[in-house]
Order: sequence, then C-alpha cells, then structure tokens
Amino acid sequence: MPKIVDHEERRRRLVDAVWALAVRGGIEQVTLRKVADEAGVSMGQVQHYYSSMQALIRDALDRAVRAVNTNIENVVKAAGTTSPEAVLRTCLHALISTDQESMRLMRFSLAAAGRAVSDPTVARVLAPGDDELLSFTAGLIAAARQARGGEPRGEEHVDADICWSLATSLGVDVALGYRSPDAASRVLGHHIDQILGPDRREATA
Repeated sequence: MPKIVDHEERRRRLVDAVWALAVRGGIEQVTLRKVADEAGVSMGQVQHYYSSMQALIRDALDRAVRAVNTNIENVVKAAGTTSPEAVLRTCLHALISTDQESMRLMRFSLAAAGRAVSDPTVARVLAPGDDELLSFTAGLIAAARQARGGEPRGEEHVDADICWSLATSLGVDVALGYRSPDAASRVLGHHIDQILGPDRREATA
C-alpha cells in the first residue's frame, strides 16, 4: 500500500522551522540549509515545496498572520460574549497576550519587518488591518457607543485603524520586554474608554 504523505503537515513543519530560526537569529540568518536542519529533513524536501528562500519566507509570514487572526477568533469564542464592547476589547487585547504561541508569532513578525523595506510582498503581509477587519471593528465601536447611550460620530473607521495600530504597537512592546502586559493592558483599556465615550446608561436609568 503506498505511503500517504501529508503535504500540508510538511509545509507547516518547514514554516515552524523558519519561525524558530528567525526568532533566534533574525530573518537574514535563515537559509534553506538551516531550515532543513531545524526541521530534520533533507534539502531536497525543502526545495520540493519551496523553490526559493523568498517563497518560503513569504509563506511563513502569511501563515503567521493567519495564525494571529485565528488566535484572536479563538479568544473571542472562548470569551463567550456577544456584547460589542466586550468583543472589541477581547479582540484588541488578544494582541498583547503573553501565551507562548502569540509571543512567538509577534517576535517572528518583528524579525521579518526589516525585509519589508525591500520586498513589497512582505510589506503587504505585514501591513495594518485590512478593510474587512477595520469595517468589522468600526461596526463594533459604533454598536458599543450606542449601547453606552451615545451616538455614532461618523469616524469609527479611523478609530478602528488607530485601535489596531495601538494594539499592535503595544504587542511589540510586550514581546520585546519594553512594557509589562499589565501596563500595556491599562494603556489599551484607557484608549478604548476614550473612543467609546462616557457610559450614559446609569445616568438615564
């Protein structure tokens, strides 16, 4: 009976090797030979799936971004809430999580950031939230403001962009040890309070 090869698992194994090498020594130190050694496979297997180092790095970056998005989705599901404000806070705070996988993904993205200067493809992968994410977040902000008794301000999309930029920046600080998770959480929480405005529900009750 022929052996069944899980090609996706092999690609994940190679990408994991790239993440580990980049976090330890920087993206410029990653080579196909080092990836093969880290993953415990032959050079031939690496080259079978990726024709160049550039192709491997791009796939590793794309998978890192998707993994971060999946982490955020899982955190929201685990929170078990449908409150717009609670979902908003949970999504944004997920970027300053200190669990091992989140920290590894953030550190890999940082290691790869330098390549974005010379590689437009990498720059696009690392760019701040896309329109779909920003529109979703803007909807949460508008709904949360309404739930607090406020009115939409017509600038929710800009507010969403600022929120993700701040959360990403704070996540970088935490990953590099510049700021404690508690300090980052306080800053992010304060900003969310500012954009949502005062809670008028108690005043009108």
